[in-house]
Amino acid sequence: MSLASWFRWNEPPSRISQRNPTEMVVETLMMELNWQTKQAEKQQRERENEYRKIKTGVDYGWLVSYPKQSYDISPGERLQLEDMCSKIHPSYCGPVILRFRQLIAEYEPEVQEVSRLFRSVLQEAAEKIKEEEEAKKLARQWNTKNKTSLSLTTFKSRSRISPFISDIKTISEDVERGTQPTRRVWSMPEFRNAK
Repeated sequence: MSLASWFRWNEPPSRISQRNPTEMVVETLMMELNWQTKQAEKQQRERENEYRKIKTGVDYGWLVSYPKQSYDISPGERLQLEDMCSKIHPSYCGPVILRFRQLIAEYEPEVQEVSRLFRSVLQEAAEKIKEEEEAKKLARQWNTKNKTSLSLTTFKSRSRISPFISDIKTISEDVERGTQPTRRVWSMPEFRNAK
């Protein structure tokens, strides 16, 4: 037995396991939520420190040690958010993150409000996805209706129309025959030579 078999140096590096795109979307969106929660917590601490400085006039910030992360989303809420994330199509993952960051920058929410803001962004994206699916469904229905109506038009167009056989009187026919034209009922006024 050789030593090389004990160590896995000679084996080719295993490829990263192919994960489901839905799992990747859920993981990415939840990582974004965790990061934004930490950032909101950090900003909240900074605001509290500034308030204390203004109130007392003394900076004791160098004495304070903060826990790594004091706020955490409840397990039930986390499961609900993960379920909502699983309904997001991978192509919407980036726009959802951008919209979430935009709202965070706009409102500067408290730590507890971050998850609610995230939920609203997910609901907005889910509604947009639903609207687009309905629009695609209507477009498919419209295309199938057009195909059937085209077959009817091709059937109707097989009937022949002869332009020379007509019961409609024209001015040129009257002039050629030398007869007096009948009074026209057109939008133009009739001009006759005074004889």
